Amino acid sequence: MKKMKQLFEKYKDFIMEVIHFGMVGVVNTLMGWVIMAVLYNLIHMNYWLSSGISYFIGSVFSYHANAKLTFKVENKDKWLPWRFAINIIVCYLIAFSVAQPLVTRLMSSGQKTYSQALIDNIAMLLGMCIFIVMNFFGQKIFVFRKIGHKKEKA
Repeated sequence: MKKMKQLFEKYKDFIMEVIHFGMVGVVNTLMGWVIMAVLYNLIHMNYWLSSGISYFIGSVFSYHANAKLTFKVENKDKWLPWRFAINIIVCYLIAFSVAQPLVTRLMSSGQKTYSQALIDNIAMLLGMCIFIVMNFFGQKIFVFRKIGHKKEKA
């Protein structure tokens, strides 16, 4: 038990970042999935447009929530929103560019034929999962990096 407490104390800041990122992410993901599902399934926008609009709206929320709650950014430089936007765009393009062909290949390799709508919905879910992991590390390392912030006690 003592070792667990020592490990927690050693990695407390990282653990709390992951927990806060997760809390923001749950809200963001639920909101994003509803927006994507409505745009794709009810309004009949295509894969890229429905996921893109959803991620744009979610990104605005995520930027403010993660800056304040997760990474506790106090010194906002003028490049912060640009780094955030670059991170979101790169993560989005990679995640959704990988997800759609992967799901299409996996679901079309058998004898059963699936509708494009089902393939796209599963691809959007997979894209979200890939995006979440890439986005956390992108925000931690690139966007809200600790350079220029208060120095920690040694």
